[in-house]
Order: sequence, then structure tokens, then C-alpha cells
Amino acid sequence: MRKRLRQIFVIGLALSLLGIGVPAWSEDDPRSCNDQLPAGTPSYVVCRWMATPEEALEIAAFWLNDDGQNMIDSGPPDRLEFTCDQPGDQCPTDSEGDGEIHDVGAPDVPGAEDGGTPECQNGEQCYVDGHGISAADRAAAEKTPAGQATQAGAQTGMRVWIETELADDYKAGTLQEAAKKVAALAATQPGVVGIRFSSQLGYNQTFTTADEIDKFVTEATTALHTLVPGKKLAVHTVVPALGCGGNDACKTEMTKKYPLLDPERVGAWLTSGLIDQLSLDSGRLATEYATWQIDAAEAQRNQSIEVRARAWDAYGQIAYEDASFATAGTAQLTEEQATKAISDRIAMPLQEDAAETVTLWSRWQNDQGQVSRVYGEKWAASTTWDQLKKLGTIRPRLATIYDPANPEVDVATDLKNLSEVFGQVYLHAA
Repeated sequence: MRKRLRQIFVIGLALSLLGIGVPAWSEDDPRSCNDQLPAGTPSYVVCRWMATPEEALEIAAFWLNDDGQNMIDSGPPDRLEFTCDQPGDQCPTDSEGDGEIHDVGAPDVPGAEDGGTPECQNGEQCYVDGHGISAADRAAAEKTPAGQATQAGAQTGMRVWIETELADDYKAGTLQEAAKKVAALAATQPGVVGIRFSSQLGYNQTFTTADEIDKFVTEATTALHTLVPGKKLAVHTVVPALGCGGNDACKTEMTKKYPLLDPERVGAWLTSGLIDQLSLDSGRLATEYATWQIDAAEAQRNQSIEVRARAWDAYGQIAYEDASFATAGTAQLTEEQATKAISDRIAMPLQEDAAETVTLWSRWQNDQGQVSRVYGEKWAASTTWDQLKKLGTIRPRLATIYDPANPEVDVATDLKNLSEVFGQVYLHAA
């Protein structure tokens, strides 16, 4: 509970800069601690003491009275104390380390001064290498736009993901080759968090059956885990039924319209351990539910409640994704519009505790070649961008997608500017 309260408090501080808030909630409960919640806490966030302050004082007194004798008595009997400072003590001298006491935070490996990367003994690599990825594979990956951006992105302080699409390769029978290429990108830089290997999974027309999707997810994750063990894996999709809430007619229609996007089936990718992150698109929330008089705000709230009820965050990370901040051409949101958009599409998902991160498309191009941006062209001034910069406290929870093959100016400039708002970046690899 304390962790959740701290998360909500930090978010509240940042969002208060924009005047964003939601009604508080209270309950006539003797164990309620809702009065400890910050102003603007949403109504469904509930605080309840496991031990009231008075009870906590009694518990502390029990263990601390009489110089903590109760604590001492609770320990294992006949404890063996061996300090190596008494005559006759014999302690090993061949264990790891240099035998010296170091200050907290001080480097204990030569070459790790000032937070740098320690030099490895005998020149070996200091990080887990990919299995089956050769030096030639990594060298080739480093020369690609995504490979160069991976190295540049790590220097900005952003957490870097590799974003690609393996579904088409799976259909073409070339999954292993494609997985090896993207795994080589992830292996070129130790700081790469993971790989997002599919987008709009089940929503687009790539697959025709749910079993085929499950097979793809299983084979893709198996291949990637083998090639780059330890890297996180993610997919992006949309689950329209979640926006219906308790409206059974809506659920029936959404299930019929999107048969491949059953919530239980999608959730199983998380609960079975196949993926570590599930990104849910919010692009359909504004229009999909008009038949049942469910507006965008209610649809999003329904989705958040459904996600929490399924405890998906106990198995992996949930991200919300939104492309609607970016506007085409020179059109820009006003300050009022930008503030409302931030409140509705960033503040609410985080305050509802359904998503750990929110991914914004900061720049994208449609089939006609028209470019939409959150910031101004060539990084010209933008009201929306200025408002997003005010969310510095929750920067680690904000992510974006970047295509290094189509930069706004150049990769270094673009990533530096993006790092002013976002704590994570998905680098697109063709």
C-alpha cells in the first residue's frame, strides 16, 4: 500500500503543475486512512490501515521495550557468532573482493570510477552475450540506423527498447532469421531493456485464427529468449471488450467484431510468462462505443477497471499507448487543449493505477506521407511539447516510439530532445 500511495503522490505532484485533479473519496471505516491520500486522488483508490497508528505504536513498543529483549528472544537459539577478530579465529582469505572496506557507492572494481563501466579482467565482455549471435552479427547490427540509434539513445539516459514486427516474418517462414537480426540489435548495447516484437497483434489482418496468434507468440518468444536471454519481451494490441465495462450487449458485439482479441486469451500471454509487457492501444476508445452511449472517458475507465480486476500487473507491465497527441502539418493544440489531453490520456491511466507507463507517438506519418508531430517541425516551439515538459517528475513513466530511419533533424538531436519528456524510447527497426 505504501508503494502505491507513494506512486500516486509523485504523480499528483507533477500533474498539479497543470492543475489536473479528480475528486477524492472517503468511507466511514474505522480503519480507513483516506485522509492520508493527497488531494486529487481518484475515488476508486482506497487506503486502509493494516495496523492503525495506535496499533503500530503498541507493536513497536512490544519489540523495542527493555532494549529490544523481545526481539533478541525471538531469534534462533544457540546462534553462532564468528567475527574473525578473536585470537585463534581462522577466516578464509581467498574469497572474492580485495579485502578492503569501501564507502557506500564507491567503486570496488578498477575502472568503475565516476560511475563509468568497469574494465573487465583479461578483456572479456562484462555483460550477458546473446546465444547464437556472432561478432559479425553484432557488427552488422551496429551499422544500421537502429543500431546507431541504440548507442545514441543509451547516452541520453532513456531506457531503450527495440521495436519491430516479426508477424510477417513468421507468416513467410523466416522467423528465426528475423529474430536473429533484431536480437543482434539488442545485444549491441548492454543497456537495451528488451524487444517489442509485434504491434496491433490480432487487430490487423495478419492472422486469421486465435490459435495461430498463440503459436506465433510462443515461437517468437522462444526464439528471442534463446538468442538474448534476460531481455524483456513486449507486444502491442487493443482489447475492445475491455472498454464495455458491465455492458453485456457491448461485450457481445465486441467479441463478435474482434474474435481474435478475447481478453482472457490476450491476458494469458502475460500470465503464462510469454511476454513481460502488454501495451494496450487507446485509439478506439473515443468512437468504438457510441452505440451504447459510452464516451472516451468512460471507456478508458472501464478498461482500467477490467485490467486491474484481472491483476495483469502482477504478471508483467501494462502500458497504454496513444497516437492522438500528434497533430498534422502546422496545426497545434492550444494550451487548454493540451492540458485537457494530458489530464485525460496521461494523468488518468496513471492515477487509475491500470498502467505503469504511457507511450505517446511523438511523430508519425500516414499513407499519404503527411507527418503528424507533438512538437513543431524541425523542433520548432510547440505548446503541447512545452506542457509535456512540465511532467518531469513522471518522466520515467512516459515513453515514445522513434524511427531512426526517418529523423526529424538527425538521430542525436532528436533523441536528446525526446529525452526531455520521455524516460523510455522504442527504437523502430525495419
